[in-house]
Amino acid sequence: MLSRYGPQNAPAGDVGTALMLIDSRLKGIHRGSTDSDPEQQELTRQFTESLSFSAMDDVLDGTCTLIYMFMTWLRHAHEEHEKDVIEYVVPNLVATMRMMPRSIRPEAIPTMAGLVIAAGTGLSPNLWRKQYGDWTDAEMTPLEATAFLLAEHINRIADDPDFATRLIAEALPTSDDDV
Repeated sequence: MLSRYGPQNAPAGDVGTALMLIDSRLKGIHRGSTDSDPEQQELTRQFTESLSFSAMDDVLDGTCTLIYMFMTWLRHAHEEHEKDVIEYVVPNLVATMRMMPRSIRPEAIPTMAGLVIAAGTGLSPNLWRKQYGDWTDAEMTPLEATAFLLAEHINRIADDPDFATRLIAEALPTSDDDV
């Protein structure tokens, strides 16, 4: 039975920009920097401030699409081993977020867990979230962290620090595909 919250009803958004932001964060962590490079922070701030409200909405939708794609890959990987993706991914995600109280307020964690569960059960995370109202500013950092943590989880499973980024980049259409 199709749900009105199914991914076929959701905008994909700007997946490329969302992926670039997550990949930048992944690369920074792998360089050993838990804090963003001040120059990188400034470039990211300038970039995001240059986006219109509509473009920011597209990046937000793109981030939700990343979460959906990451959870789809994780679901398939877990099913190959007859394991439940929700059982193995969500507790780890929640525990990690709880260790990040300066970046992620405790009240945002249930929403992010809900997004991941929605994606893990085949629903669109952004449509699932929008049923509760507009996104809040307080949810932006936890949303980015959710996409980042899922990507890092995939990279650890694949034993490849760039696997999650490649997974999405290879799924994105190229200009040659559009011709």
